Amino acid sequence: MKIDIETLSLAQLESLLIAAERRKRLLSSRRSIASVRRKVIALAAQHGYTIEELYGDKPVAAAAVKKRTTRRKTGKVAPKYRDPDNKRNTWSGRGRMPRWLAQKTKHGRSATDFLIPGLAKPTASKSSSIGRRTLIKQS
Repeated sequence: MKIDIETLSLAQLESLLIAAERRKRLLSSRRSIASVRRKVIALAAQHGYTIEELYGDKPVAAAAVKKRTTRRKTGKVAPKYRDPDNKRNTWSGRGRMPRWLAQKTKHGRSATDFLIPGLAKPTASKSSSIGRRTLIKQS
């Protein structure tokens, strides 16, 4: 941190001096690092540990460590739908409908028109009966 003393006002210089004196008192009242380190090592040894066990690279007991769960990757799926105009445009039926298929279904065609013959069955529509009214015929 560089401070240009030449540009400071009198009030700023006074506050800088006060802050410096405060910091000097704090640093002079602290114990040396070596003495604190010796006390910490002695305290750890008194409880049956070493500093390496407490702060080092050694693994902690397995029960204390939480394992991160990893998401399982879904495997590749063969395509179900193919664009007749461009054979490279395919869709597996998973995820969001691709633009080419959405555009063609918007103009009146059905997604089943683009199924790859012999390989695919239509993707089931996601319909939930929760909250949907059903009519029951009473005879």
